[in-house]
Amino acid sequence: MTTPSTEPQTTESPADSATPWGKLIGIVLALSAVICLMLLAFLTPSYNSGAKDLPIAVAGPEAAVSQITSALDEKQPGAFDTTTYASPEDARNAVLDRDEVGGIAVDTDGVTIYTAAGAGQSYKTLLTNLGSGLEDQGMTVTYDEVAPTTEDDPNASGLSVLALPLAFGGMISAALLSLTMKKRYSLRVIGSLSFSVIAGFLVGAILQFGFGTFDANYGELSLILALGIGGTSMFVLGLESLIGYAGLGLGAVLTLFVSNPLSGIATGWQWLPSPWGMIGQYLPIGAAGNAARSVGFFDGAGATHSVVTLIVWVLIGLGFVGLATLKDREAASPAAS
Repeated sequence: MTTPSTEPQTTESPADSATPWGKLIGIVLALSAVICLMLLAFLTPSYNSGAKDLPIAVAGPEAAVSQITSALDEKQPGAFDTTTYASPEDARNAVLDRDEVGGIAVDTDGVTIYTAAGAGQSYKTLLTNLGSGLEDQGMTVTYDEVAPTTEDDPNASGLSVLALPLAFGGMISAALLSLTMKKRYSLRVIGSLSFSVIAGFLVGAILQFGFGTFDANYGELSLILALGIGGTSMFVLGLESLIGYAGLGLGAVLTLFVSNPLSGIATGWQWLPSPWGMIGQYLPIGAAGNAARSVGFFDGAGATHSVVTLIVWVLIGLGFVGLATLKDREAASPAAS
């Protein structure tokens, strides 16, 4: 007589046995897609960037201005969006106020070209080449650099790499605080804001005193950088507090694949294809880069919009943390009763 076995019999379905392989295939395909998206996110703006509808100030007698604008359209169709100003001084002030990336003024002495290397080296090079063309036509051309870069870093190379500490500083701080301070929302906020301020002053010191990229108000510059790091850090931290680890992934996508390539830090946002350059200015990295240019080379002109944008991102992150706190309290209330 055979005694039936009392041990439970487990059968492994084909779906169960295939699960590890399915997950592996899914991970490999997802990572491959991420690499492709990353490449496209950086290459697409780069390949489509250039001189298109660049805001340029022009001033002078009506006939001369008309001749200059016609020559610009003929030489590079669609490259410039010219605005006529009443006087050369007004045109120069428009460049200083960051309303325009450069200017051209015509008077009895010849042509004056206003360049602003602090707005982006590409614009200065473009205007200098235009001036050379006018000189070849026999005109007297004078150059007026209204927002120069420093002698130690004439190409503002330090500013060009600023996106890296802004992006990774914000992301790394948010990720570490989320993983180590689970549900301790107040400590997360304190940690994020403290790190952002310290990092902002350290990065500012390296750029200004270490490499000479800026010769500006160190405190203002550092606070701008702190806001740039804090905007990303607080937002991603808030996302993770509200929706869990998916928030870290969403924050990484927004930071690395959207905010970073659309920031225009290296060239100035006007060099990016429209409307992406403008969109990038509503994101933390782009806003921080533009504000750093304003403080570093233009005595703060044109920084207001960027500073407000950064503060809004910090407040959104704080709002998400507040919502997560209320959500946890509501979930805990029935259990306590």
